[in-house]
Amino acid sequence: MQLGFLGLGIMGYPMARNLLRAGHSVAVWSNTLSKARQLAADEHAELRETPRQVAETADIVFMCVGDTAMSEQVALGANGLLEGVRAGTIVADCSTVAPSYTRRAAAAFAAKGAHFLDTPVTGSKPGAEGGTLTFMIGGDPVIYEKLKPALEPMGKQIYYCGPTGLGLHAKLTQNLILSNLLQAFNEGIVLATKAGVDPELMVEILNNSAARSGLVSFKAPFVFRRDFSTNFSTRWMHKDTGLMLETGAELGVPLPLTGLTRQLFQTAISEGHGDEDMCSTIKVLERVSGVEVKSLSKKS
Repeated sequence: MQLGFLGLGIMGYPMARNLLRAGHSVAVWSNTLSKARQLAADEHAELRETPRQVAETADIVFMCVGDTAMSEQVALGANGLLEGVRAGTIVADCSTVAPSYTRRAAAAFAAKGAHFLDTPVTGSKPGAEGGTLTFMIGGDPVIYEKLKPALEPMGKQIYYCGPTGLGLHAKLTQNLILSNLLQAFNEGIVLATKAGVDPELMVEILNNSAARSGLVSFKAPFVFRRDFSTNFSTRWMHKDTGLMLETGAELGVPLPLTGLTRQLFQTAISEGHGDEDMCSTIKVLERVSGVEVKSLSKKS
């Protein structure tokens, strides 16, 4: 199958690599040309100079870029996919972007006989590297069935959510809960540590209670060893919380907790933690509270 992949960042690079290792021919483009050259050298990807050139030969094109503006430029802008796309081509946007934009993009591609699906992912860097991502799909169900085999080298859970935009609504809901859970963990673990409870003991208690959380179990060890290397950055989750609030306003749904969480993410960005992993947001409460969360037993 002739594929294309646009955007080779923390997520996109390993996703494209998994497609290549599954035996697909993959034409690649990235705004950072060195990444595309590296993938071409290491995995025999086919280097392209523009998104338009990728669209001219690919049957399916994947996109994984940072935000709505980037997706719009790559898909609809000058030398973008729309200029080179052929009738019948499937464009799968794995980015987390505004649902309202993706519906507009789908209409533009439909006018040329092509298909645009929202296919956002969750699983962060480890899931992208291991090919264990979860996909949430919005679009024509018939086209989804054609796309599905190409998704399988990259993900283990693939959910069809409904018409265009509903994949993104599912992804934003998932990230809404995730970001608010993270802030609840930050508050609770800082409070317990300031009181004198060993944070590792506190997490063990949480893991054996109704407050058990996969997010806490995964992120807590990174916090304990003060490892804030990026799996999913503070900056990008801040962007996603903005999309949640915009969508809430469009649908008439109040999101008070998410509004506060976004301000806490903004504070972390303002204090220089934007490009660190989102668990670095705990540093804001640590600074205010005068305590650092690390194991009192020094096991981590």
